Amino acid sequence: MPHATQHADVVTAELDSALRGGPFHVALRAAIAARGLPLQRVQHHLSRHGVKVGVTSLSYWQQGARRPQRPESLRAVRALEEILQLPEESLIRLLAESDEHTGDRRSSARSYRSLVEASGVLDRLLAEFGTPRDGGLHTLGHHERVRVGTRRELAERESHHIVRAYRDGVDRFVAVHHGDPGSVPERMTVRALENCRIGRVRRHHDTGVLAAELLFDIRLRAGDTFLFRYAVEDGTAGVAREYVRGADSPGGQYALQVCFDSAALPVRCHRFTQHSAAAPRGGRQELALSARHRSVHLVEPRLRTGYVGIAWDWE
Repeated sequence: MPHATQHADVVTAELDSALRGGPFHVALRAAIAARGLPLQRVQHHLSRHGVKVGVTSLSYWQQGARRPQRPESLRAVRALEEILQLPEESLIRLLAESDEHTGDRRSSARSYRSLVEASGVLDRLLAEFGTPRDGGLHTLGHHERVRVGTRRELAERESHHIVRAYRDGVDRFVAVHHGDPGSVPERMTVRALENCRIGRVRRHHDTGVLAAELLFDIRLRAGDTFLFRYAVEDGTAGVAREYVRGADSPGGQYALQVCFDSAALPVRCHRFTQHSAAAPRGGRQELALSARHRSVHLVEPRLRTGYVGIAWDWE
């Protein structure tokens, strides 16, 4: 009996260590071992969660031979956290960090944000506000200005929205900010700049997501247009290497400007597009950094479903 207890303690210690430091496949293998579940049982539990994953895939994941990437696979990772009784977002976080450790440093922030979206955290935060994801508004124009600070961090993001209501009674908008890996949403600040004021704010520490309710002073009728502007002060994460905007549905004009501090200038910048989180990036185009204004930008006359963004390289 003491031997069994000692073995259980060792297994638990290995799991705790793996969850803290990763990598993903080691943590997954340790979690499955700690629960004493054969892969067939894990697969059965996943199917009860409405997720289909083969035993072979599970085996590859815990060996590190393959990594979950498809949307269905990412839903499986989220379900595994519940099945294996792990802390919320623990496997998701390690999976995102493994992107960086395997050399895909420039896409680590995007990968992390994609995983956050797939994990259901964003949907749960939005559900707390009791409004549909688009809030009854169509986007006619969205202009963003991102400021990168002296520590090469994402210091601030300012957004200017031009919207049209497609139903009566709309009087608010839920703004979402995805911090880079390691960000601390509790230290972020949301500022209402024009035609709105701050309502409820929700934060999710493990994923660096902040959702803020922006309240209008009027109730819009279907067909009414409205302009509002807000900013999020961040600066809580490490080195930023890109900024990406995702769209679930087509929208209006989108413009992104990234401004750098004179003490921290990148050596090159480029824009890119991506059809989905799992798709390869395309549409690469080098962007010349303005010497006087230290900024680069992109303009999409009509935003398409998927992702568009600007990435940059430090020396």
